[in-house]
Amino acid sequence: MVSTMIKRSIFNDLQRELTRPEIIVLLGPRQVGKTTLLRMLEEYAGQKGLKTAFFDLEQPAVLADFNRPDKEILRIIGESGEVVFIDEFQYVRNISKIFKAVFDSGKKVKIICSGSSSLEIHRHLKESLAGRRFLYRIFPLMFAEIQSSRHDFKFEDYLRFGGMPGLTQTDSMERKKQILNELVGSYILKDIKSLVKEENIRAFNHLLYLLAEKQGSMISVHSLSAEVGLSSKAINRYLDILEETYVNYRIYSYSQNLGNELKKSCKTYLYDLGLRNMLLKDFSVVSSRPDKGIILESFVFLRLQAMLSPAMEIKFWRTKDGGEVDFILLKDRKPTPIEVKSKLVSPEVPFGLKRFLVRYPKVESAYVINEQIDADIKHMNCLVHFITFDKFSRTFP
Repeated sequence: MVSTMIKRSIFNDLQRELTRPEIIVLLGPRQVGKTTLLRMLEEYAGQKGLKTAFFDLEQPAVLADFNRPDKEILRIIGESGEVVFIDEFQYVRNISKIFKAVFDSGKKVKIICSGSSSLEIHRHLKESLAGRRFLYRIFPLMFAEIQSSRHDFKFEDYLRFGGMPGLTQTDSMERKKQILNELVGSYILKDIKSLVKEENIRAFNHLLYLLAEKQGSMISVHSLSAEVGLSSKAINRYLDILEETYVNYRIYSYSQNLGNELKKSCKTYLYDLGLRNMLLKDFSVVSSRPDKGIILESFVFLRLQAMLSPAMEIKFWRTKDGGEVDFILLKDRKPTPIEVKSKLVSPEVPFGLKRFLVRYPKVESAYVINEQIDADIKHMNCLVHFITFDKFSRTFP
């Protein structure tokens, strides 16, 4: 049994938030580590001499105590401490309006809360707390975060079991699989059941499996509709739900309207490698799997997704005649192409990347993420960085 507390890279940012007035909201899928972050912040605030209060609304007795008129809840929060932590805040009706009232009252109360994201949470946050809150997306642990605390942690294990925090507390493969299976079940039972008609739960499960199977490939709503047995409208709605609950991400093709470029295509990626393998029922050694390339590509995507700022976006590039670059990282609308290669014996610029640089000759920097080569070479006007997956996980950008 392993019992190492892993300090997350986002924790330093959250520490600095304690001195700012805005309400802090941590959003992410279930069991991704939001409660642990709140507890760590509570301990830190206490060490700074701040009076704190913690309300875990997944505890029935605590939630029942919040079954009061809004004014009484407002009083409880306003009088509990200088820093008030509320876990799973979405269970309280009108909670965002109550947060707004606390903020606007001028009381020196810092609210830090978490929620398992849902469509309802997003609607309330937009309506009531604009300009009064900052949202932080909480992702599964990155490989570098785990390895910084567990130096024996292997890259292969991350590719097979992913980065859900609960898995870091055991070395048993069977226990890891059991935890992942329960995570899939809890998502369907708790987060999805209220959003999907009962008779469509099986179809929704089928869609999840297909997204895992087709990860990294271009998807067609029409073909998904035919395979799942639901209308295209229903498929689009379910894709929206998966994205709003941070379980699946869609990325779209990059184009500056040059001829032959695909303009409306999309690819999808599930939020954790272990969850994908659980849906596929496949935890075999990655080197022997036919989808090894997709697994490594997904690893790169998830690292990029976790580092995005408001001025950044991830796309991919593909032409009608087969030219392709895995990812285009946009920052202030400037593209940086990123190609993922599992096997390279020399720092040779991949064919698809060469074609992209011909089309976009002003691009100054590109990356080829691979298993063993670290080198920089000049191609046209672009500096192409060849870096290993390990270096990418620790130092990019």
